[in-house]
Amino acid sequence: MSQIRPAIIIFLVLALVTGVFYPLLTTSLGEWWFARQANGSLIEVNNEVKGSALIGQQFTQPGYFHGRPSETAEHPYNALSSGGSNLSTGNPELLQRVAQRAETLRAENPDASRPVPVDLVTASASGLDPDISPDAAYWQAARVAKARNMTQAEVEKLIREHITTPVPAFTGVPVVNVLALNLALDAHAADKTSLN
Repeated sequence: MSQIRPAIIIFLVLALVTGVFYPLLTTSLGEWWFARQANGSLIEVNNEVKGSALIGQQFTQPGYFHGRPSETAEHPYNALSSGGSNLSTGNPELLQRVAQRAETLRAENPDASRPVPVDLVTASASGLDPDISPDAAYWQAARVAKARNMTQAEVEKLIREHITTPVPAFTGVPVVNVLALNLALDAHAADKTSLN
C-alpha cells in the first residue's frame, strides 16, 4: 500500500507535464516563432484563402500547371486520407497507370518533345505533394502559354521566379509549388488586362 500513493502522484504529475504543459508550451512557441507554418502555410490572395503551400490541388484546365497525380481515397489531394498507391515498382497495375498517365500527358502537351518527367506520372507517398520539379514545370510551359495567349518565354520566366531551392542545397532538390505558380499566372493575366 505504501507504494500506491507515490505511484499515483508520479502518474498525475507526468500526466500534467506531458499531457497539458508540454503541448501548451510547444503550441505557444510554434504560434509565436512559426505562425505561418503553425496555421497551415495558407496562401491568401486579396484576403481570400486559395489553399495551403503544403497540400496539392488538382488542376486540369490547359491554362494551369498540373501537379503530381494523387492516389488519396475518395478524391485527389484528400488531406483526410493521405497515402500513396502502395504498389511496388514491378506491379503491372502501377506500370499500366504510369503508361496511361504518360499517354494522356502527351496528348495534352503535343508541343513537348522530351520524355514526360517522372513526377508527372507517379504519385508521391502521401498523395498530397504540392510541388513538382522545375523540369516538370518547363515541360508543361508550351501548353500553358498557348492556352493563356502568352509567350513561352513569359511562362518560363514565371517558372524561374517560383523555383525554390532548399537551404542548404544538399538537403533536397529544387521544386516549384504548383498552386503558387498558377496563382502567379492568374495575377499576370490580371495585370495584362488592367494595362489594356
